[in-house]
Amino acid sequence: MKMNRSIQVIWHIIFMVTVIILLLPIVYAVGMSFKPLQDAYNNVLNILPSSMTLENYITLFDTVPVFTITMNTFIVASVATIFKLVTSFLAAYAFVYFEFKGKNVLYFLLISTIFIPFTVTMIPNYLIISEIGLLDSIWGVILPQLADAIGIFLIRQSMKSIPFSLIEVARLDNIGHLKIMKDIVLPLVRPAVTSVGIWFFISSWNEFVWPVLILKTTENYTLPLALQMFISSEGGTNFTVAMAVSVITMIIPLLLYLTFQKYIIGTFTSSGIK
Repeated sequence: MKMNRSIQVIWHIIFMVTVIILLLPIVYAVGMSFKPLQDAYNNVLNILPSSMTLENYITLFDTVPVFTITMNTFIVASVATIFKLVTSFLAAYAFVYFEFKGKNVLYFLLISTIFIPFTVTMIPNYLIISEIGLLDSIWGVILPQLADAIGIFLIRQSMKSIPFSLIEVARLDNIGHLKIMKDIVLPLVRPAVTSVGIWFFISSWNEFVWPVLILKTTENYTLPLALQMFISSEGGTNFTVAMAVSVITMIIPLLLYLTFQKYIIGTFTSSGIK
């Protein structure tokens, strides 16, 4: 019993240290966002401000259209997530339940795109977006994100765990594929779809490299680009305002998590049970 007690204490200590390491950058960013710039330079390692101020947030809202930029980021992340989920689900269903010539070869080619670096496709994508006139538009940011091979792979793996006899019985009853997808397959793979959707949203929300190539005007910026406005490689970085942007960047994902917390936790719980 003493040994078990000691092991529990050790695991609790490891857990607490891990939580502190994960939360420290978040607490640091929030604290810095309420510090005057001079205080931040003089007390870099002090997490909590000695005197709180809203000056950084006032400067931010006076400098950039925060609400517009936040809405741009939300539209990009939401639309990209919805389209990726739809295309991933439909493609995964086709690869699992349809039989056609060259299916395995096509699937292999599709999955192999996961291993192609973004720098290889960046220039062709940029030239296409430029040619169709979507430069400096959030739709130019969204367009290359309408499908994702990793999403197809993950949802396909989840669909493969569904007994094929279940689908065969439905087909024998003359039930169409759309109804099978909606009433049979989707409820069974909902945990995987939800998990992949969360990952898609966060990835799109935090995307920086592609938006910085496409977007030129401040009104079309996303939040990661707004953060870059206050970080200069040539000096003069106003990192307290940058921390204020970071805090605003955190708010929407955290609010979404608090709103859908029970669904998210239920998703991962049911995935573990399955």
